[in-house]
Amino acid sequence: MDVTTGFYTQDFWTWWLALYLYLGGLGAATLTTTFLTDMYMKPHPQLVLWGALSGIAMLSLGSAMLFFHLLDHMAVIHILNPMVLINQPNAWIAWGTQFIVWMMVWGFLYALPYMMDSEFFGRIPIVKNILAWRLVQKIGRTCGRHCRLCGWLATINGIGTVIYTGLLLQSFPAVALWHNPGVPLLFTVSAFSTAMAFLLLVLNLAIKNREEDRPLRLFYERTDLILIAVELVILFSFFFYLQRGSQSAAVSAQLLWNNWGWLIGFIGFGLLVPFFLELKGVIKGWNSPAPIMLASVLVLMGGYLLRHYFMYAGVYARPW
Repeated sequence: MDVTTGFYTQDFWTWWLALYLYLGGLGAATLTTTFLTDMYMKPHPQLVLWGALSGIAMLSLGSAMLFFHLLDHMAVIHILNPMVLINQPNAWIAWGTQFIVWMMVWGFLYALPYMMDSEFFGRIPIVKNILAWRLVQKIGRTCGRHCRLCGWLATINGIGTVIYTGLLLQSFPAVALWHNPGVPLLFTVSAFSTAMAFLLLVLNLAIKNREEDRPLRLFYERTDLILIAVELVILFSFFFYLQRGSQSAAVSAQLLWNNWGWLIGFIGFGLLVPFFLELKGVIKGWNSPAPIMLASVLVLMGGYLLRHYFMYAGVYARPW
């Protein structure tokens, strides 16, 4: 679409890439937050199972969406080759693929001992009847003895995955909105904010250890509150940066800040409303978990809308 003379919005990286970036960042940040919580705050087998399996599922779904959009599906073999990173260090999709694959591998290995001890997996007859069960048990015991190593390897790859979602856009020089050093920071903060929101929903809806997990829930609420505040500062810095940048950057700023979906949907309901709900919860508390659960849902919605509108506001100038 020609938004103004000589400027065009890109129309290929749209909602599907926004969803891929969203699921990748959310899944990796969820795994990272879960493992760091279990290692250094409070041993929590239930949280590890929910966080690890949910995070791996999100990463798998996001990666599958990217795979189906590849023009040459066999090219993924080259991306999985670690030597590509040495020969082409600027190949961000190759870096992201490596981070995602190893994140899922180490994340699964960290959660494996908890899976073996859980009642849910123990009740599945086929699990104990498979021929490789003894090997699985041996791997699980080994991972249990070296859980910190597995956890840190997963964490390093998880942080790499989160940062990569922003670097992928930042490495696209034709679009001034994306080719901005603040994009990786913005997407990283957003990913960990949505991870806190997701884990708050898990703690309130799935685990329900109300009193036992109260300090953990309060820590997640406070952390998410800080992350939302940081995200707001970055966004308004973005606005002034784009206004004083190139013409295509200014056009992107106009598209965003004149769009009611961005202003009301993302800034209003995705950031400001959950910020004040969590602020009230941190200062005075709530009599019911419902307001914090609502704030968490809105943060998750806002995390996707950020990426959605970033895709559609990408503007480049012709000729390029």
